[in-house]
Amino acid sequence: MENKHKVQCYAAPLEGITGYIYRNAHHKFFHGVDKYFTPFVTPKPKKGLNTREKNDILPEHNQDIVVVPQILTNKSEDFIKVAQMMGELGYKEVNLNLGCPSGTVVSKKKGSGFLSDLDGMKAFFDEVFSGVNLAVSVKTRLGMEKPEEIKDLISLYNQFPISEVIIHARVREDYYKNPVNYEAFAEGFSQSIHPVCYNGDIFCAQDVQEVTKRFPKLSAVMVGRGMIANPQLTESFDCEGDKSLEFSKEDIDYARWKAFLDELCYGYEYIMSGGRNVLFKLKEVWSYMIPLFPECEKYGKKIKKAKTVAEYHTIVNALFREAGVQ
Repeated sequence: MENKHKVQCYAAPLEGITGYIYRNAHHKFFHGVDKYFTPFVTPKPKKGLNTREKNDILPEHNQDIVVVPQILTNKSEDFIKVAQMMGELGYKEVNLNLGCPSGTVVSKKKGSGFLSDLDGMKAFFDEVFSGVNLAVSVKTRLGMEKPEEIKDLISLYNQFPISEVIIHARVREDYYKNPVNYEAFAEGFSQSIHPVCYNGDIFCAQDVQEVTKRFPKLSAVMVGRGMIANPQLTESFDCEGDKSLEFSKEDIDYARWKAFLDELCYGYEYIMSGGRNVLFKLKEVWSYMIPLFPECEKYGKKIKKAKTVAEYHTIVNALFREAGVQ
């Protein structure tokens, strides 16, 4: 009997959301994620990382889960310094962010802003792979402006021992709005000599199915906003025949979702001072999740207006009672 290729599931980094509190809570209540990527750390000349970034990558805050620190920089010496620090902490892989479309990032030629400088990227990789001993993966976009740029980018990546190329199937100018470009992704995928992970608009099990059918030799699929909206989505990757990709709204285990959200709240309360900061974090997560709940519009407004953590719990408990969780 032919062995079915297991496509791995990667949890994408979302700045401000997928820190270690979120990662640990998700891993405790949901399965399926093979690697969690951290929100990017940004090396600062002479200062290294800030306290928040250090806390996020500490091994004691990431026990029993596979975590890949992501680095945002266009300076090889800074990348090497942080990568060495990660190696000393026990990490086996670091990831270079070449995908962030933020205007402030791009204006500094970082993230997807670096994609327009092939010569600069070549010099960067020459030095990085001379000074880094652990695996280096790359998260890229199709290009800055045109999807055809992926050909030259993959040609460049092929010159270096990159461990894996994660391709977000949009150009920088698309941000997250325009449709993903499967054709340009296919071009990059077929040209790459490295393992390729697909990223972009995975919001339901059917999206997982479509991508893995189109590209059966993918090494992995990365989920981002879709996982925040539906933390149970990652379980679509546990392949036990075709059944693994059957998932609908009726399959949502709201009891687990409540336990997960309670864990998030406790975690944020433990590390943050003041309920306002805790609520800010929780409301951001709920902005993604609320459409999958009954009476979502009514409760979404109430959660948004909550002024204390106690008020928040009252609203959320009522919402889960609507969903059948006592």
